[in-house]
Amino acid sequence: MTGASTIDVSADPAALAERVAEWLVERIAAKSGRFALNLSGGSTPKRLYGLLASDAFRERIDWDRLHLFFGDERYVPWTDVESNHRMVREALTDHVPIPAGNVHGIPTEGVTPEEAARACEADLAAFYGAEALDPARPLFDVTLLGLGPDGHTASLFPGTPALDERVRWAVPVIGEKPPPQRITMTYPVLDSSAVVAFLVAGADKHAMVARVRGGDASLPAGRIAAVGETIWFLDRAAAEG
Repeated sequence: MTGASTIDVSADPAALAERVAEWLVERIAAKSGRFALNLSGGSTPKRLYGLLASDAFRERIDWDRLHLFFGDERYVPWTDVESNHRMVREALTDHVPIPAGNVHGIPTEGVTPEEAARACEADLAAFYGAEALDPARPLFDVTLLGLGPDGHTASLFPGTPALDERVRWAVPVIGEKPPPQRITMTYPVLDSSAVVAFLVAGADKHAMVARVRGGDASLPAGRIAAVGETIWFLDRAAAEG
């Protein structure tokens, strides 16, 4: 990890989501112009998204400035229960006044996984305004990431070719178990973030958090090297075991 790395510990998953929501709202308010937020799937982020859509936080966000991206997506229709887009829509975007054009979903219908990845890349490059990423100008203001029990993050799984990709911005992940196939952003894009925020809860994640933070590059999450800051938002169980 190239930038500073810090830990922020909350009492439990509910307090963790509340803490991240407050942090995120303050960060959005502190920046002028558009704000690019790269989303993660999973139960902990879902709780966060529900909070952002709640009365306590919704009115504190300038939704016209917020652009939402998806760090990975399952190759299923957006209506499918496995879809990250559906989860985000039901938890967040259906309940807030964000312009439809500010939600940058990865297309999954009428395209092959490769075409979906290429469309994601084209959308990212158009938003960024360049075909090459500049470390001095991160693509994302904040990237949210989770941590799987096998050390995966986004859809960067152990032993898959995506781990070695340094040119493409997004690639299909085919043959990974369990199905379905997926599309994931690659390390260069995930790293192009002013802040990478890992959201991790549960005692079963404690050992994996310790390994990743200890620099274990055999784990996909251990290879994240944000150009900016990395913050580990943990609940007490994940932090202490």
